Amino acid sequence: MTDRTIGTHEEWLDARAGLLEQEKRLTRMGDELARQRRELPWVPVEKEYIFQTEDGHESLAELFDGRSQLMIYHFMFGPTYASGCPTNSSIADSFNGLIPHLEARDVTMICVSGAPIEKLLAYKQRMGWSFNWASSYQTDFNYDLGVSSTVEAMRQWATEGGLPPIANQNANACGTDVVNYISEGFGFNTFARESDIVYHTYCGRGRGVEFLMGYYPILDRTPKGRDESQAFQTWLRRHDEYNSH
Repeated sequence: MTDRTIGTHEEWLDARAGLLEQEKRLTRMGDELARQRRELPWVPVEKEYIFQTEDGHESLAELFDGRSQLMIYHFMFGPTYASGCPTNSSIADSFNGLIPHLEARDVTMICVSGAPIEKLLAYKQRMGWSFNWASSYQTDFNYDLGVSSTVEAMRQWATEGGLPPIANQNANACGTDVVNYISEGFGFNTFARESDIVYHTYCGRGRGVEFLMGYYPILDRTPKGRDESQAFQTWLRRHDEYNSH
């Protein structure tokens, strides 16, 4: 629990009024950043990518599913994983309910991972998810977008130390080693389609995906906040595993 001040209701009202002004400034700043995102230049995607999906092989353009906007969440589930990343799973838990509303605004949202499609579909069934999931197995898609890295590059980084405890914990939970675990990156990319041309419009990685982690902004409004201290995300489990710990 953070240090707390005990005060009167009037003192709380005064402090809350001051905080509210800052929250309003933050909201207006968020609106301005959203406008700037929309003004980023569009970059044509000239390389042809073919994905494995539940319905067969599909191109990047076909992943739009007839809409003009596509958002891809790069879910950490690499070829050597036995199961999907618990942290990424906690993010994906919210997608089922979001997608119908996004589709109503001409947006298709899917997940893409490097594992073969059979692994993805089996895990999707276990988790009870209905969103579309495409496999970039044996393609350069995740690498070209700067999401994933080679095992060789990650091995050097891992041996230098400095990885947070969550990296080893999640690697064990995924049934792989830490180098292969961190080689499959996470993030999101957005695309637009006009006529037969697909454009890359935006990307986000690191804390740039926190907007998808609905539990964090909720926890930020509780007395204890995130309450993670040095145990960053180590409390997270797959939704069917909490009662087993």
